[in-house]
Formats: sequence, C-alpha cells, structure tokens
Amino acid sequence: MTAVIEVEGEVAPGFEKVRDAFAANFASGEDVGACFCATRDGEVVVDLWGGYADPGRTRPWTRDTIVNVYSTTKTMTALAALMLADRGQLDFDAPVARYWPAFAANGKAAVKVSHLMSHAAGLSGWKEPITKQDLYDWEKATSLLAAQAPYWEPGTAPGYHALTQGYLIGEVIRRVDGRTVGTFFREEIAEPLGADFHIGLPASEDGRVAELIPPPPGSAVGDGPETPLQANMSHNPGVDVGETKTRAWRGAEIPAAGGTGNARSIAQAHAILANGGVAQGKRFMSETGCRKVLELQIEGEDLILGRASRYGMGFGLAGGIMPLPNPNTIYWGGYGGSLAIIDMDARTTFGYAMNRMAPTTTGDMRALGLAMAMWEAMGII
Repeated sequence: MTAVIEVEGEVAPGFEKVRDAFAANFASGEDVGACFCATRDGEVVVDLWGGYADPGRTRPWTRDTIVNVYSTTKTMTALAALMLADRGQLDFDAPVARYWPAFAANGKAAVKVSHLMSHAAGLSGWKEPITKQDLYDWEKATSLLAAQAPYWEPGTAPGYHALTQGYLIGEVIRRVDGRTVGTFFREEIAEPLGADFHIGLPASEDGRVAELIPPPPGSAVGDGPETPLQANMSHNPGVDVGETKTRAWRGAEIPAAGGTGNARSIAQAHAILANGGVAQGKRFMSETGCRKVLELQIEGEDLILGRASRYGMGFGLAGGIMPLPNPNTIYWGGYGGSLAIIDMDARTTFGYAMNRMAPTTTGDMRALGLAMAMWEAMGII
C-alpha cells in the first residue's frame, strides 16, 4: 500500500482544486517529489511541495528543495537576452557575427540572433564528436559551434537546439554584456527577486538538490528510432541523467539544460514577463520588451522533435499541438516534465519541477493538469 503523501504549502482561496490536482499526482504514483507555484498579478496564489527528494524516499522534499530542470533553463536564458534587447544592447535582427565575429565562418554571416532564439539557426548539435566533459568547457563548446556549417539553411525550418542553444545565446550575452549568462541572470534577475534559480550552482547549495529519477528504460532521449539529425542531438555527447548528481554538472553554466531551481523560482522570475516588465514592485523591462516574446519567428515541423512547433522569441507559442486557453501564452518545459508557462493575458505564471522523470522532452500532463486546474479556478476554461 502506497503511503499517503502530505502536500505542504499555501493556496489562496478559490484555488483549492489546484492542491487536489497536485495531491492526485502523488496518489497515482506519477510523482515522487515535486513542487508547483503560480503567481497572478505578481502575487503568489499557489505554492505547493511534497514527497521525497530521493528515489529511496529517505529525504523529504522541503520548501527549499531545488532540482535540475533541464530545458526549463532555456526560459531563464531567454529572459536574460530579452532584458539586454530591451535595454538596446542587443538587436535580435542583427547578425550574430556583429557580436561574435568568428561565428560568421562556414556560411553563417547572415544568421540572426533571432534564429538562435527560435531554434532556427541550423546548429541543433555539434558536428565534431564531443564528450560530456566538453560541456563543461565553455570555450570549446562555443568555438566548435562558431566554426561549423549549419545542418540546414538558417531561418527555413525549426529544429530544437536542445543543448547548443544555451551556448549560442550565452556567448552572445557574454560578448554584449561582459558577464557570463549565469552571472548576468544571478545579478540582474535572481538576486533582485530572491528567486532560488541557478545557472551554475554554488557547491554550498548541493545539500538541497533533489536526485532525478531517470525515465523508464527504453523511453529516454535517444532510445527510439531516430533520423541522423536527431541522433546527432541525442548521442553527441549523449544525455546521462546521472551526470546531474555531479559537482561538475551542477557548477557548470549549461544555459539550455543545467539550471537548478524550483517551481517558486520559475514562477517568480517569469512574473516579469507576465506583468509588463514589473515584478515585486521593481521594473525590469518595458512592456514592449516583454511583448517581443509573442512575435512568431518560425513554425512548422520541427526537424528534431518531429512535431509541429511554433516558436516566438525564446519560447514556444500557443497553437498547433499546444492549444492554450489564452492566445498570448508562452511556455517551455524540460526533459522529464518540468514546465514554465506565462499567460500574459491573465498576468499569471506557472512553474512545476519534479524528480520523477517522464519520457518527455518538453513537459507532460502532470504539469499541464495543474495549469488546467489554475485556469479553471480563474474562470478561463
């Protein structure tokens, strides 16, 4: 008999069904340890956590437990780039080579920053064989990408840049601002908001990190039939969930997949976009700068994910295979199930993070079910 998991945290009046949906994920066995947070008009209305931070169920998942969220990290990297663009320091329509001259090699002189932001640059993986240790070598990871030719004509099709996007955007950020993406994010976003999200986790925080539980055998990234392009993304260097337990992974800045945080920090950071650039009484961006995320950059069959995709400036857009109740809603999720949703019409953010990984690269029904319960509570659906 499965032990009943006690759900902890707070729910504002009217949002009790969200707690019920969260508890149901534990009752069904879908979650081992997880957290969910939602803000509305910048105020936290749901902040829940429960379960265990390890597969052996010996460590409780507490209020301050954090976990690797894989590609939900991309939303934080995108937010950093959007802030620089809003300040006039970065032009999304400019060629990447304006900021990073070496990037012009091998026919990439016309590739725009917007192509990096929307997975349309044709650099979904490295052509040179690399090892997982190379992911910790920023100079090597970025230099190889700058030197190589694109896999397809940039701007003509989307193809998910699962690991490479963070290095590409991160290097542009570094060259524009002088700080690494992890430092910029910490100093400009996380610390001012008190958001417990890290692109490069200090060793002092290791004791709070939950241990990821890999997807079932046969359902992980790279386990199924693949095109050559998909195989390059998933096997060069390959995705090893166990690597997230190492100090090397946690401490490195891997801005597309290596972020460590929790649902509260995801919801807090994205309150900037949901509320016209203002969060916790502080203006971070202009409203116009926030709306930039909604501009459709590219849509069509994603060459890596193998499904219809719609990409705005750094986020997935509503529509296609992702119908959402409000049109001005953006999202992205991480391998295993973490998810960030920003509903700009309802001025609402949702964040979900967990340790039991489902066989998905961009979110699954656990988080979507919680989001649906939120929308229902707000009278949107």
